[in-house]
Amino acid sequence: MPHDSDHVHVTPLTHLEFTHATSVRADFSLPDAGLALQVEAHAPGVYRVRCAPREVLAAREEKPTTRQKAHVEMLLARDEPVGEMATSSVVGGAGWRLEHGENALELRGDGLQFALYRGEQCVLRSVGDALQKGEREGQPLWRISTILDEDEALHGLGESLGDMDRRGSSMVSDDPSARAASLLWSTRGWGLYLNTLDRIEYDLGKSQEDVCSYVVHGDILDFFLFIGEPSEILNQYSALTGRAGQPGLWPMGVWLEQAPDVGFDETLAIVQNFREKKWSVDTLQLSTPSPYGFQSDKPVFEWNVERCGEPRELYARLQKLNLQLAAPTVPAVLQGTPLFEEWEDRGWLLIRDEDGSACVFEGNEFTGGKPYGLLDLTNRDVFRLWVERQRQAVDEGLGAVVCSVQIDIPDDVTARGGECGAVLRTVYPILARRALFEAVAGHRTPQEGVVVSTDLFPAVQRSSWQAGPYCENSWAGLEQSLRAALSLGDSGIPVQTHRLGSARHPLDGMTPELYLRWLATCVFSANFSFQGVPGLLPSAFDEATQEVVRHWLQWRYRLIPYVLGIIEDAVRTGLPVQRSMALSFPGDPVAQVWDTQYLLGPALLVAPILQPGKKARVYLPEGQAWWDMNTGWRYEGGTLLEMECDVDTMPIFGREGHMLCLGPGGVHTADFNSARLLDEVWMFGMPEHSPVVMRNKIRVMQMQGSSYIKGLEGLKILPSEGLEVKRRGAEVRISRAR
Repeated sequence: MPHDSDHVHVTPLTHLEFTHATSVRADFSLPDAGLALQVEAHAPGVYRVRCAPREVLAAREEKPTTRQKAHVEMLLARDEPVGEMATSSVVGGAGWRLEHGENALELRGDGLQFALYRGEQCVLRSVGDALQKGEREGQPLWRISTILDEDEALHGLGESLGDMDRRGSSMVSDDPSARAASLLWSTRGWGLYLNTLDRIEYDLGKSQEDVCSYVVHGDILDFFLFIGEPSEILNQYSALTGRAGQPGLWPMGVWLEQAPDVGFDETLAIVQNFREKKWSVDTLQLSTPSPYGFQSDKPVFEWNVERCGEPRELYARLQKLNLQLAAPTVPAVLQGTPLFEEWEDRGWLLIRDEDGSACVFEGNEFTGGKPYGLLDLTNRDVFRLWVERQRQAVDEGLGAVVCSVQIDIPDDVTARGGECGAVLRTVYPILARRALFEAVAGHRTPQEGVVVSTDLFPAVQRSSWQAGPYCENSWAGLEQSLRAALSLGDSGIPVQTHRLGSARHPLDGMTPELYLRWLATCVFSANFSFQGVPGLLPSAFDEATQEVVRHWLQWRYRLIPYVLGIIEDAVRTGLPVQRSMALSFPGDPVAQVWDTQYLLGPALLVAPILQPGKKARVYLPEGQAWWDMNTGWRYEGGTLLEMECDVDTMPIFGREGHMLCLGPGGVHTADFNSARLLDEVWMFGMPEHSPVVMRNKIRVMQMQGSSYIKGLEGLKILPSEGLEVKRRGAEVRISRAR
């Protein structure tokens, strides 16, 4: 929370007056401050609250500028409310109750306090003088303060390599090192999204243990309150802010990252070795710096021929190996080139306010350490040119692009659209990712494509492929990689890919045992990549280890129809591939303690082994039974198990009532028969739910104690113990064994 030394002047907002209400919105006035307050029933379980000077709100509603419209589209996929509510006075007349289904938001005029109700239970309550308006160095800001219960846990707001409970932390939204996203939710059943591109300062009980404080910069306060289970909150949040585009089939195969200072020929030799050993791999991701970029004097891309060879020769070699290509790119022009000077004069680069010259950034890994200017992607002509050049590279054979541009743009830099400071730092990675997805997805319907990036920003979940961190080659590094994925899932981001170790850290900690445990965890995730250095490849280990690698890779490729089905499902539900215990079982506080376990989609509980040895302890959440995929045994929920697992097994349990549809495996996705993507079905108890699987045409119907399933023609069916299978034409009947 900012202190007086930060030159913050705030005034509590009091004396709230009711103006009028419709079935969608209630309007209030704060006459002493000259402000208007609006509350909307935006969607089921969602309230929207806006506060600003009357004239500012009126102007935004009646005649928004082109720039304001563009910013709204960056943040919201659904701006219009679709809910209904009833407004009434509370007992005693000191406030108002806005009822929305079983939910309610109560406002009080004394200190502008509010309380959020789910049924009869209050899930969120403000501190006295909850809403304050102020300024810092002449710029407007707002402060909201809410109370934290003693046992309340907070989740979301981006990437965490440690505790996924964000309580006790603080962050600033436009600080690239904060790794911040936008959705915050509580295990008590509320969520919060502050709808702005301006700076947000989050203090989640750090300054004061039982108080959350949010300082929002800008002339309008605009936020959404969600009520419900965490899965319901993610569903409504993603419907509000936008959902992911889908990847195709080939990105779901294993990736290989070229290591720094390892040549292209040497890297292709690694792929050839994978093919000979029958280790699965689909995609080669080239290392930084970017192997292609603008010519020094023309706005046309050229490839680094010395590094990769001529493009036609490059793609011919990849095609022979059934290999897709992903390559790093950056929206930049190198300083000291004629093109830099030309585009500086034209105003196509981000400029310094002082003299209008292009801002020169220090070189980074994408530019090979050479200083550069950033393209001004707020300029439509520049944005369009960038998309067209990237699409040309894709049309020539490039499969995916890798781009991370979340950098600390100085406050004295301004874009053509007028964005600067925190807004520009937030907007720039949004525009970069949008441009690249347009280029990669082309004109496909529905749009499919992959843009690999580590950037985090509002509505980042619209991009389905988030790259995980480089974690050290240790047991702690494995756990950090897992926690990063689960924390991003809590933030509404559907996919985080993992790296099996890191070429950027010392390799001596990577033992065969750690390697196999890490690989097993990666297999049961959205996806992962091998690192192309000798110490992190399967060939670095003995024959026995290599055989287990082959075993796990076959599992990965058999899981592809299921995992891709989960991602396709994220377009409808907003739920991630890897789901934390808090997200999946908010009513089981014991499960939340076991925070390195997770659900892979709806059907599988995975408990990675994160320390040396065969022993593992697993907690099976309450509310349903679980089937051990290694033994076929059934356990009731609420059970704590102690197990022993060799390196070719891992604690994995099927959720009762669900099915797991598996493919036949292979060494690359070109092996997949598009007419026969599935091979067999595992059942965990009596099927009650239609399975999650790519291009899903399998449907379950229950009747008179049996399950009738259509869409299993030609598949092997492995029922759990106590069930029998009868086929009748295209229909399969599952019933209790007599």
